[in-house]
Amino acid sequence: MLGQLHDPIAAIATAPGRGAVGIVRVSGAGLAPLVQALCGRSLRPREATYLPFADGQGGALDQGLALFFPAPHSFTGEDVLELQAHGGPVLLELLLARCLAAAAEPDPATGRPRLPGLRVARPGEFSERAFRNGKMDLTQAEAIADLIDASTEAAARSASRSLGGAFSREIGTLREALIHLRMLVEATLDFPEEDIDFLQQADAAGQLERLQAQLVAVRQRARQGALLREGIKVVIAGQPNAGKSSLLNALAGAELAIVSSVAGTTRDVVAQTIQIQGVPLHVVDTAGLRSSSDEVEQIGIARAWGQIEQADALLFLHDLTRAGEPAYRTADAAIREEMLARLPAAVPVLDVWNKSDAAAAPQAGLPGEAFRLSARTGEGIETLRQRLLEIAGWQALPEGVFLARARHVQALQQMGEHLQQAQALLAQRMPALDLLAEELRLAQGALNAITGEFDAEALLGVIFSRFCIGK
Repeated sequence: MLGQLHDPIAAIATAPGRGAVGIVRVSGAGLAPLVQALCGRSLRPREATYLPFADGQGGALDQGLALFFPAPHSFTGEDVLELQAHGGPVLLELLLARCLAAAAEPDPATGRPRLPGLRVARPGEFSERAFRNGKMDLTQAEAIADLIDASTEAAARSASRSLGGAFSREIGTLREALIHLRMLVEATLDFPEEDIDFLQQADAAGQLERLQAQLVAVRQRARQGALLREGIKVVIAGQPNAGKSSLLNALAGAELAIVSSVAGTTRDVVAQTIQIQGVPLHVVDTAGLRSSSDEVEQIGIARAWGQIEQADALLFLHDLTRAGEPAYRTADAAIREEMLARLPAAVPVLDVWNKSDAAAAPQAGLPGEAFRLSARTGEGIETLRQRLLEIAGWQALPEGVFLARARHVQALQQMGEHLQQAQALLAQRMPALDLLAEELRLAQGALNAITGEFDAEALLGVIFSRFCIGK
């Protein structure tokens, strides 16, 4: 991959399918000969020009707008040519093929290929070049993909703020404070003969404490941003005919799953993403858990347990109309015990008692944090939605949440752990300054991983490979 970083690249930059307008984008060094071949003339920088796109045989493939962005004032930092044509898939493929063919043809002025090595771009390669050429940092590059993939309005707005540099500025503030602290420690190491205690005079302990407080605030916002981007997986499980499918429909506000009084109607996993206050929740309805000789139902029950084991939160649904039946309560208790055995301790299990509208009287002694509701009438559904937000860890924050990813949250956590070690060392009567310097260096390394100020080719490849072609 490294050997291809300077190849000129081209791609269709609009989504697959038909549309009013489609864009073919080319990026590389020295695009002027290619511009002349495709457009029949040179183009004024950053000025849209309406003209025919030459097909190579004296005709025109289409007529549209051409824009030329000379380096370094372009998205990628290289010369960029954008051809905006009618959005037919076949036409765009022909226009892309013409770009590749024109690049390989000899330039009449020199006799050499107009743009040697022009190739189709890999997914995300335009954004990767923008990152490598200093047009944006890694968090901003990731925000492009997040903005495209945003499933809620809140996620889209947060991704836009990240693309605008909000997250990067937060990281920059932390980095400046950390670098200043590292400078003090290094000065003390470099000049041990000096009588001045650099660390005490500069209030290094106070600076470190304030840095920790700043980090806590950024981590809080990053966790909220990661939640907006990724959401959580909520699995609804329980015995047959407890109303699991009805609850999924009530939470989603649509008839997504088949509802029947016949036990065992749901035999496979039914999943739906809903949003509550902009937070995506991936809700999964599962087959009723019971002993069964039906081969198909057994498969559904096995899949239900598989979903339960992958849950971020579990809604254990009970039938309130059967709460007084000893056999039903015994089966519930056995299922609950198996759930707790299969789930990590950190995964919350919420007991939800359905059919409150049909229950004869309120039941006492219900297990766990018991919610009473009616999926049929909607009673208690809004309360459950708010409880799901609490389980997810969502807190209403002021406008300005930036979208973050799980790797960002993990990197900030690693930084916090190194700062805690640094605080412990600094609190010692005779601190080991070399160890202190190392912890601060590792803290900055974790921070740098967020914005991409490091040489991790494998990580960059993974991140940009998930982009769409043309970005």
